[in-house]
Amino acid sequence: MAAHTARLSSAEIGGLWATYLQESMSVCLIKYFIYHNQDEEIKSLLQQSLEISESHVLQIGSIFKNEGIPIPDGFSENDIDLTAPPVFYDMFALSFVYSLSRLGMINTSFITVNVAREDVMEFFLTMINQASHLYQTSTNLLLSKGIYDRPPMIPYPKHVEYIKKKSYIKGFGEKRPLNSIELTEIFFNTERNYFSILLCMGLLQVIKDKEIHSYIKEGKAISEKQIRVFNDILMKEELLGNIPTAMEVTDATVSPFSDKLVVMLFHSLNAIDITLLGHALSLSMRTDLALHYQKFMIEIMLYAEKGFNILVERGWAQQAPQAVDRKNLQKL
Repeated sequence: MAAHTARLSSAEIGGLWATYLQESMSVCLIKYFIYHNQDEEIKSLLQQSLEISESHVLQIGSIFKNEGIPIPDGFSENDIDLTAPPVFYDMFALSFVYSLSRLGMINTSFITVNVAREDVMEFFLTMINQASHLYQTSTNLLLSKGIYDRPPMIPYPKHVEYIKKKSYIKGFGEKRPLNSIELTEIFFNTERNYFSILLCMGLLQVIKDKEIHSYIKEGKAISEKQIRVFNDILMKEELLGNIPTAMEVTDATVSPFSDKLVVMLFHSLNAIDITLLGHALSLSMRTDLALHYQKFMIEIMLYAEKGFNILVERGWAQQAPQAVDRKNLQKL
């Protein structure tokens, strides 16, 4: 007797659908980086990343085909121009793999805990392992090239301590020093925003569409504001601020990416940024930090809405598979 294969659940369809679009976009971006990169170590890492993303696109396409589900309209060679001059120097490509693998581990984990069908679960578990490998390799490469900025150091604790005062959560006036968990969230939030600023700097030079140019410029300003706020907190506590790594943008003025790919990339980054700010908020026990995270979450949600509106107005926003309208079906 043939083994019974359960139908895909809504969580499985949604997770595969979103992953397909993101991975087809990654394929385009990585191909661009490979074409221009001169560093053999970085190029080898990019090649690994490309093969992984391409395999994900093929696997999801196969699952959807077998289930009779339409395959999303992914990104293709039409969305990149390899003949355009490089917008970023080699090190940015390394930073790209590092950042995307970190975000990939986080985002894919959220999807994985909501799936149950064996083949889909195996796919996402493998995807997490692959992202972990890329993260480990890219981090080691950053360290070897001397451009990895480690989180602030603190003295080792000498004994276990318990919180004795309710004022532990006080964030204004006299307040306690940042704890190690709060420091971690501030550091990686700032690191993420430095990456965003470099991305925006390059794209602002090459994007000619006024609406999209203005949208990117606003995103850059939001990232700069976050860096100022959190670096100011670190400086006041004599922990020094985070220093950007030397991954400069070239002087290119011709866009190698389609406008659709650029806006969709920002749409994806906004979604994960809101998730990570919410995570930081849940772990931060000082009220001043909580207030900053809440403000930035609202600001990015409003910013993300502008990007979504651009996608819809230009006819670029694909609708995720959705439930049927039962009330409409029941009408006489």
